Amino acid sequence: MTIREAQDAVDQWIKEYGVRYFSELTNMACLTEEVGELARVIARKYGDQSFKPGEQPNLGEEMADVLWVLICLANQTGVDLTEELKKSIAKKTFRDKTRHLENPKLKA
Repeated sequence: MTIREAQDAVDQWIKEYGVRYFSELTNMACLTEEVGELARVIARKYGDQSFKPGEQPNLGEEMADVLWVLICLANQTGVDLTEELKKSIAKKTFRDKTRHLENPKLKA
């Protein structure tokens, strides 16, 4: 699935099952909540905390939840994530093309 197809699929789901998009402010709060849930799984899987009995390391599910809400925000604000990601890659390439290669902290 491309990013454009994902944006279209989420939009179709909202129209068919979701009644309407939540407000942008509500979706921003939801995005923050989902990022927190992702952070919780990462802290337990890769950090010093452990999972409680019965908890599952659902890393992919939490990442997908973050992506879902981000796509909702993009759709309702008219952002084409494919084009914005292309611009972001170009910006980072221009700005950082040698910075990471020359960073002694990254050389092992």
